[in-house]
Amino acid sequence: MNTRTKCTLMLIALLLSLPGIVCLGQEQYKKLARDSMADIVDGRYNAAIRQGAGYLAEQPGDLESLYTLAVAHAQDGQIAEALSYVTRAVEAGLPFGRFLAGPRDLLEPLTQSAGFKALAAEHGALLLHGPMISVTDTEARCWGRTAQEAQVLFRAWETGTGPSDEGGRACLGRTDQMRDFTTVLTLGGLKPDTQYDYVFQVTTEDTKYTGRFRTFPPKGQAARFQIGFGGGAGYTPKYERMWNTVAARELTAFLFLGDNVYIDHPTRQAVQQYCYYRRQSRPEYRRFVAGTPIFAIWDDHDFTINDGWGGPYIHEPAWKVPVFRTFMNNWNNPSYGGGATQPGCWFQLAIGDVDVFMLDGRYYRQKGRRQGLEVTSPSMLGAAQKQWLLAALRDSKATFKVLASPVPWSPGAKPGRAGMDTWEGFHEEREEIFSFLEKQKIGGVILISADRHRSDAWKNERASGYPLYEFESSRLTNIHTHGIMPGSLYGYNEKCSFGMLAFDTVAADPTVTYRIVNIDNDVLYTLELKKSQLTHQR
Repeated sequence: MNTRTKCTLMLIALLLSLPGIVCLGQEQYKKLARDSMADIVDGRYNAAIRQGAGYLAEQPGDLESLYTLAVAHAQDGQIAEALSYVTRAVEAGLPFGRFLAGPRDLLEPLTQSAGFKALAAEHGALLLHGPMISVTDTEARCWGRTAQEAQVLFRAWETGTGPSDEGGRACLGRTDQMRDFTTVLTLGGLKPDTQYDYVFQVTTEDTKYTGRFRTFPPKGQAARFQIGFGGGAGYTPKYERMWNTVAARELTAFLFLGDNVYIDHPTRQAVQQYCYYRRQSRPEYRRFVAGTPIFAIWDDHDFTINDGWGGPYIHEPAWKVPVFRTFMNNWNNPSYGGGATQPGCWFQLAIGDVDVFMLDGRYYRQKGRRQGLEVTSPSMLGAAQKQWLLAALRDSKATFKVLASPVPWSPGAKPGRAGMDTWEGFHEEREEIFSFLEKQKIGGVILISADRHRSDAWKNERASGYPLYEFESSRLTNIHTHGIMPGSLYGYNEKCSFGMLAFDTVAADPTVTYRIVNIDNDVLYTLELKKSQLTHQR
């Protein structure tokens, strides 16, 4: 340890001993190392070193502080110091793969050193992140990231048989440096509502990652199943056990509705990568996404900054497309918006006879603005996405339709001027969608959302149609909470929680049941709705 670092630690220890000095950012732990990474990107190595050393003085052994200190010292040319933090981090439990994943440009001075290469020979492995599974009724998609470009194998077979039996399927692919060393391999020809065992491996290594998944019930057919959803998943080590709780529910799918990793640095790609990598390296998360089909949209903190938006243009501001590519590199959705010519993270899922419409509330969002004498209306979705949504709703024959938004639909879910960031600030477009449901006699619609750091149930009465119920949940792993709002049917914010929807479309009067489940697997609230309650009177 050099003299400068020793002096910094002594100063911080002195400050912490003074009256009135409180814990450093306990409520916003997710931001501490992330913002240190931003300092490193901007060349403020000393600021990052002060932050990391200060938090270590308060919380000895904090893995993210050890990691950022290694990066900061590497960028500052102090390779021996950086290596010492690598060793300390690995000994304290950080996967060595974190240093192989990157951000690679920031770590290059370290990873090219002889000392690091010796450590990599001892600890390194090619498969860094994943596998992450998503499915349809007849396909399975598997995502993974490797330390360098490599050939990977995805093989699956019906549980109870073997990989070489008639029901086995396999495909080979290669991770791509241009996609941040990731790939997605797809197996087709699978049976609906069937359990499969699988392996995912780098073909040049003996280590195999084994897992199990179940395909969706047949599209358009009645079924019984459960899906989970939530947002507000800021990185918090003591709450990462949430992924064990959700995985234990053996859900048919899990929907991430935004604020999934909290980036808040749209122009700093290395910070975006860091935020994904630290979550993807958690063993609890890796086990969860390896067996539960995962689907994701984003909200403000994963796309831009708090309450920010992108505007109507595809390539403006200039950071939009790079942020979108980083998002695609780290998820496993069946499609993304309108494809290459119309980027976005909206898409549709069919699970049995339930259709889920995952909405992008940020890429094309624009506030109202004056053009000459005309004032354009605000738009949450943008023209292309709204056209897609209305057409898909009109064409859907599903018993239930789930509209999944990154922000709340219900008035009063977010108080004051801040509420204008939700659908309350886009009431004309919301009314256009709701009125469309009524004019087209589209029944069985429920609303889900995230953003508020709690779990809620809301009822939106309609003068010309059935009430629209909204279920909101966005405190998967966040420390910070938002207060319970008086207009809700129910609200919960005492512990981390997620939402769960159980569908029974086999019943004579099909039902959907909403449950709020906390991190300790306690069910706090249950509300059952029948299809007959969500039907237009003719």
